Formats: sequence, structure tokens, C-alpha cells
Amino acid sequence: MTGARDMEIAVLVLAGDGIGPEVTEQALRVLRTVAAQGKRSFRFESALIGGAAIDAEGTPLPEGTRRAALASDAVLLGAVGDNRFNALPPSQRPEAGLLAIRAALGGFANLRPAFAYPALAANSPLRAEVIEGADILFVRELLGGLYFGQPRQWDRAGSAGEEAAWNTMRYTRGEIERVARIAFELAAGRRGKLCSVDKANVLEVSQLWRAVVNEVAREYPGVTVEHEYVDACAMHLMNNPRRFDVVLTENLFGDILSDEAGVIAGSLGVLPSATIGGKVNLYEPVHGSAPDIAGQGIANPIGAMLTAAMLLRHSAGMGEEALAVEQAVRTVLEGGARTRDLARAGEEAITTDEMGVRVNDALIGLLRAGMEERRLAGTTR
Repeated sequence: MTGARDMEIAVLVLAGDGIGPEVTEQALRVLRTVAAQGKRSFRFESALIGGAAIDAEGTPLPEGTRRAALASDAVLLGAVGDNRFNALPPSQRPEAGLLAIRAALGGFANLRPAFAYPALAANSPLRAEVIEGADILFVRELLGGLYFGQPRQWDRAGSAGEEAAWNTMRYTRGEIERVARIAFELAAGRRGKLCSVDKANVLEVSQLWRAVVNEVAREYPGVTVEHEYVDACAMHLMNNPRRFDVVLTENLFGDILSDEAGVIAGSLGVLPSATIGGKVNLYEPVHGSAPDIAGQGIANPIGAMLTAAMLLRHSAGMGEEALAVEQAVRTVLEGGARTRDLARAGEEAITTDEMGVRVNDALIGLLRAGMEERRLAGTTR
């Protein structure tokens, strides 16, 4: 959604489970600060998903939540997952609500940045000289592959003589083309490099994937394309992450590789994501629900706040404000602020709310400075 800047943005907030409500509140804090400038207004509505929805309505994705999501301009999600429901079949667990909302919204391209903050270099298990300058954007296909392919089943009865389970990895040409075009468009606006990840030496699905990516590449002569097997890519991400710009993957490979790349940033808690291409964009931090620390006020809200920046960029057309949120996070980290997952020996850890307040205060300062700069520029014309 990139219409007139004074248009109201309807955001459905799905705080979800575990630490979801805590970090989502900090994401909403920065969105409200941006809205206070008066360029755009936001209308927030809340609904249930995941374990919270199972408790209240007996299903991980109530019909009311699905309808509200489809009627919104963007969906902001906290986290889904609760160990209390682990004994349920997969289709009834909280995570099924996340898969179902993704399918309902139709977003097929999941954007997952992975970057190295100089201030957090010591938090990464990789050497500082290895991760310095790393800035990767994973474009993960989200509606196909093993997660959604049919047939899929767990045959507990062992009807064929032994208990068995199976999933199907399946992609159509059209599914690959549409996510590849998004990846190429993004690469063209970055450093002009795209790495497509597959397992074409073993899987027929990957052979089709590689062939289609090569066809789409002809439409983008300014983008350099390389292909990597997923196992080789996993290795290169750890020993030379700077070689990557945009990484295009199918669903399962993207899930694994983007989580692996969390070590570049030093914590999954600082990584955001956006799912685009469908009826309504969905925004969620990469981290999970972390039920073991829920309610303690120690969760890292940075991933959620940077997710809000992605919402500003992709659903509100507010690129400058998105950059301001990202700069505010860098400023606060450079100032030494650390939540518990980031604090090292001898460093004081601050609470979820304290981190949110510091980032928001830095954002206010940046926005005011930007307004003053524009005012001064106007007086000199």
C-alpha cells in the first residue's frame, strides 16, 4: 500500500503467545511516534492467534481473526507457540494458526534481513573481521514446498505394515517465477547480486527452481546471478557472509538458512521479517514465542521494532521514517544498551520496556532533526 501519505493505515495486531505481547507493544510504540508527525495515521485493532486463540476459542486461527486480517492494510504479529499444546496434532497446535494466516493473506515472499551491527560484533560466535559489513536479505518462498505440499500424512496406524509419515516438496513454475521476480527487483535496488539456493544435484524440484530462476534472470541484466547448493550456502554464510546480497530460497531452505544467519547479528532477537506479495502484508520478528522467559520483561524488542520499520517501508510508503527507526536502533546499541540476550559479562541488562523507551527516544530526536532540516532547507530556497 503506497497511496497518499495522509491516508489512514489499518493495522491488525496479533500479539500472540509468549513474549509476543511484550515485544509487540514496543513495535506499536514506534509506530505511534511516527504517526504523531501527522503524515500518516494508524488505526490499530487487536485479535487472537495461536495458543491464546486456542484458549479463548478452541482454534489457533478464529474466523474473526482471519476476516479482520483480510480487511486490514497490514498485519503485525508478535509470536506464536506454546509448549502446553505440544501433544496436539500439528494441525491443531498454535503454529498451525501462523501457517493458516499466511495462506489466507496470500503473501508468498518472506523478506528476512540479516546484518552485522558493529556494536554487537562481540555477540557473534564468528570473528568480527568475518561478519564486518555483512548485509544480507533473504527472500524465502513461503507458500509452497514441504510446508504446504500434498500429500502429507502421519500414518500412526501403520496401514502399510509400519508406522510412517511423509511430506511432499512441490513447486509450480508460476510459484517460482513470482518470488524470483520480487528477489530480482530487490537485488536491483541493492548491490545487484542474487544467490539462488537449491539442491539441484539431487531434487527434481530444485532442477525446476534453477531453470526458472535462470529464465527470470534474463529480465534483469543488471543483476549478477549465482546458484549455490543449500549445504554449500550454509557453509559460506558462516565463513564469508559479505559475499551475499540477496539470497533467494524455497520455503524450508529459507527457514533454516535465515535462522542460521542470526549468528551474524549476534541474536535472533534483533531480526525482523515481512511477508509480501499477497492481499495483505504480514510483519513479524524472526524470533519465536520464547515461553520460558514470557512475562519477565527481559525479551529483546528490537526485532519487533525493526519489523515495524518494515511495515512503514512496505505498507505505509514511509521509507524515510523506516530508516529513522533503523538508525535509532543503531544509535541505542552503539550507546551500550543491551537486553539480557545481548548483555555480555560485566554489561548491565535492561528490560524490554527500557529498551523500547530508549529506541523511541532516539527516534523522536531523529524525526525532529529531520523536520528541522527540511524546514531550514525550505527557508533557503
